[in-house]
Formats: sequence, structure tokens, C-alpha cells
Amino acid sequence: MSALTARGTVADENDGGAFGGLPWTVLRLHRTALLLWGAALLAAVGVLIWMHAIGDDASAGLSACAEPATDSLPSCSDVGAIHTDDTYAIGIGVVGTALSYLMFPVAAWAGAALIGRELESRTAELAWTQSVTPVRWLTAKLAVPAALLATGTSLIVLLNVWARRDDNPDLVGDWYHPDVLVSTGPAAVAYVLAGLTLGALAGLVTRKALPATGVAFAATLVLYNVLDRYRTSLWPADTVTGRAALHLPRSSQVLEHGAVTTTGKHIGNNLACVGFENATDIKDCMARSGLADFWATRHPASHFWPLQLMETGVLLAVAALATAAAFRLLRRRTP
Repeated sequence: MSALTARGTVADENDGGAFGGLPWTVLRLHRTALLLWGAALLAAVGVLIWMHAIGDDASAGLSACAEPATDSLPSCSDVGAIHTDDTYAIGIGVVGTALSYLMFPVAAWAGAALIGRELESRTAELAWTQSVTPVRWLTAKLAVPAALLATGTSLIVLLNVWARRDDNPDLVGDWYHPDVLVSTGPAAVAYVLAGLTLGALAGLVTRKALPATGVAFAATLVLYNVLDRYRTSLWPADTVTGRAALHLPRSSQVLEHGAVTTTGKHIGNNLACVGFENATDIKDCMARSGLADFWATRHPASHFWPLQLMETGVLLAVAALATAAAFRLLRRRTP
């Protein structure tokens, strides 16, 4: 029965011209994953449209109120959006987190179901003995899900940016938080493509579904943590000196701050005199502490796109290398 099914699949793959019916075969073989992906997209679209609709009420919910009302503050009972800000923040946060971690299930699926299972059951080898070459087989296996994943993820990223409205950090988080940074730019798409290619490579290396799942998950976990650890190093940080280093805006991602002593020594993470607002108090504090100046390194909000694009570039390079390695390994293992 399995042989007949496999031959039927091969026959289908031979239909449709030069590229064959391979794309349609991939879609049919993985229709469950396709349906799940479609359902996830619909759910995310619905949530983000809802979040955009309640965005104004959520912003109003952050404003002060009084009970009873005063001349300057409205009645809290009249502010219908008093809890809408929590709903909005949770909704945006859930979608952002889902986008940030999407590469893990994609990699596991690619390693197990997309590649590993067919190699383990030998249906791929049967297809190769017909008119479907190994290169065409792997090309279709990667191209079809890559197109669907990239399109769907791009749509959700655009809707996520749209739903965030004015990017109020009290509602949607600061731009430099990992989930926020990843889910509001092309890095989200690059993460998914990296997960897909690493999963496919894991499937080709192990040739078994279950081990491929573990290897793919481990590889993407290492990649994610390395980028998370060194993200701030992907673009040169700005250095601020003087009093401005003590009062950096919230929109700045502070990496390190410190002071310079009267002897010229730089002390990192020195909090002396940070709490003073008055210039005279700051000078007195500096004199008592033996300090000559302050400094801080930070990423301002203007570094969002440089960091975003650098991370995207790294991920696409990983995806390209994993794809090249997968094809090279396939050629070595097949006639």
C-alpha cells in the first residue's frame, strides 16, 4: 500500500512541466501544517485588527482619573477604557512573542516532517529513482514553505506595526526589548527562514524524524541566544559625556554608564551623583567623590533600523549557508 502511495506521489510530481507538480505535492503532503499555519495567521490578523481598534481607548486608559471627578481629572467610572490598556498590552505582547519564537516550531517541523520523515520512510529515494532529481526535490521542499512562511510573517509584521499606533512604550514596550525589536521589522522573516533551512539541514544530516527535531531545535536555540547576547554589538553604540550621561531618555538603550575620576581613571557602572537634578548638587557630589566627568554608551532610537538590518543580514547569511550545506550534502549522498 505504501509503495502504491509513493508511486502515486511520484506520478503527481511528474505532472506540470519543467518544475513538475512538486509544489502541489508538497502542499498536499503537508496540508495539516498548511491549515495550522493558515489558522495561526487568521488568529493573529484578528487579534491585531482588534488591538488597532481599541488603541485609542488603551491610550486613554493610561491617563489619570479621580473619583469623584475634579476640574482637571475625569471620573474613573466614566473612563470606559480603564482596563483596555491591559488588554491592548497583552494582545500586542502575545503577537510579538509569537513572532519572535516562530523559528523554533518551524525548524522542528522542517527537520521532522518536511525532510526527516521522507528520508526515514525512503519515499524520497523512490521519487529520486523516477524523473524527480534530488536537487529538484529539495528545491521544492524549501521553496514552497519559504514562500508561504515569508509572506505570512511579513503580513503579521506589517499589521503588528500598524496596530502599535504611536509606539507608546507603556503599552507596547520599549523598542529595544528583544521581542519588540524582532517582531517589528524584517528580522522576524529572516528568523523564520533561518529556522526552515536549519531544520531542513538537520533532517538531511540525521535522516530520521525524531533526531532531526532535536537537532533543529538545538541549532535554532543556539542561534537565537547568540544573537540575543550580541545584538547590541551589531552596530556601534554612541558615547555620551557630561551631565547628559546622567539623564538619558527612556528611548535610549543604556549599555553602560560610568564616571571618570580626577586621576583620569574610568569606572564602569558608577552610580555616584546619578540622583541629583540641580547642577550645583551634581558639582558638590563630584567634588566629594573625586569625579571629573560622566559617560554612558547607549543605542538611541535612531539605531533601530541599523540594528534591525544587521541582525536580518546575519540571519539571511545563516539561512544561505544552511541551504548551501543542505544541497552539498544531498549531492554527496545521492548519485
